[in-house]
Amino acid sequence: MTPSALTISRILHAGYVFACGDTRIAFDPVFENPFSRNCHAFPDVRFDQQKIRAQRFDAVFISHFHDDHCSLDSLDLLDRATPLYLYCLFDELFAMVRELGFVDVYPLVLNEAVNVGGFEVTPREAMDADVDSMFQIRAAGLNVLNVVDSWIDDATLAPLVAQGPWDMVLWPFQTMRELDVLAPSRCPATPPALPDEWIPQLQALAPRYVVPSSCQFLQEPWSWYNHAFFPISYAQFAQEVGAALPQARVVRMNPGTSFTLDAASLRPAAPLDWIVPVGDQDVDYVYAGNAQRPSTADVARHFAPLTASQRERVTDFCERGIPAKYGDVEASSEYFDVPRLWQLSIYDDAGNAMVFRYRLDEEGRARLDPGAAPPQWITEVPAARLYAALEEGESLTSMYMRINDALFDADTERDLAQAEVVDDPLIRCLFGDTFGAYQAAQLRRLLAR
Repeated sequence: MTPSALTISRILHAGYVFACGDTRIAFDPVFENPFSRNCHAFPDVRFDQQKIRAQRFDAVFISHFHDDHCSLDSLDLLDRATPLYLYCLFDELFAMVRELGFVDVYPLVLNEAVNVGGFEVTPREAMDADVDSMFQIRAAGLNVLNVVDSWIDDATLAPLVAQGPWDMVLWPFQTMRELDVLAPSRCPATPPALPDEWIPQLQALAPRYVVPSSCQFLQEPWSWYNHAFFPISYAQFAQEVGAALPQARVVRMNPGTSFTLDAASLRPAAPLDWIVPVGDQDVDYVYAGNAQRPSTADVARHFAPLTASQRERVTDFCERGIPAKYGDVEASSEYFDVPRLWQLSIYDDAGNAMVFRYRLDEEGRARLDPGAAPPQWITEVPAARLYAALEEGESLTSMYMRINDALFDADTERDLAQAEVVDDPLIRCLFGDTFGAYQAAQLRRLLAR
């Protein structure tokens, strides 16, 4: 008999388990808290790894390579016979997953359906198709759109509307001010608001149910990011979307919770027993913009001291690695098309700075310059986070890097108005020509066991 209902369970962030009849599939499974090094589940949960190892999924689908969606530590808990379907344009990720021991690893192709049991899963084009994908999931006569943490543009909206009607949309409800926290003195806080295009897009999709999806994490408990990163609360999203889509129901799904969806209703189902709630689960985000941001020196004091060899690794990168790598990646704006003086300050666990000064020329060369002329670009970062980026694949959003948090001379300020924060020389040297550093560090550690 054909199943008439679909059970949907939340793991964390953009992770879900879908069950229909005897078939169970997972999307972007992350079984870690914290994940991506310092993303702490919000609300708080713990994972029962022994029970997770006993789980069997008929397939796992991964929307893109970012470490909060594709973590080898989490995949390591799964049966190696599990078929994995990955959307990624880089062969290196497929090689790493196979080296971890998975046998059936398949690339996803946009708009080409994959059938698993009673499921039809179709990757759909996201705004940045070089990175992301979305998922359309059909089962039991139901139609669900998992937007993951992508954005939808006009070109992709019309084809999605044509795939309707939609029973449920899993909608990434946080905008996340990643760039703003890098340069807080240059990015004044704005009133929290849903992006203008969200409501018309949801109205066009016209789902029966909307789940505020993605996000679901905070940084470390002491972090100022917890009130600066996340401008939209669950309550605000529910109020605004509910008012704009009176025919739809906004449904919050905390980690571990499950619902059974059929043609007529959505009702609670048994929670996942391998996700254990910790404390209050009905927490919400509180946004305070860039108010009361601490200095980089104060942030650095929260991290453990580096060992002698770790300090040497950081120093060697600053003295030799940066001059060797700087010219490998071009800036996207013209600010560095003329010679500039760049100051890089590395803060240790005592809040003391080791300062490096570089002369950057228009040919893409960087050399140390200990002169006393005022800098025209300033970067600050805790030493522990720089080491983590070099050796453990730390991502930019959790490094506590601070850029141009100073007032420059009038000519420099005029030129900076046209520059991009991500043109920062340290960002370029760390991330401009790398792929999968986080997963590669995980793999080294897992294979060394």
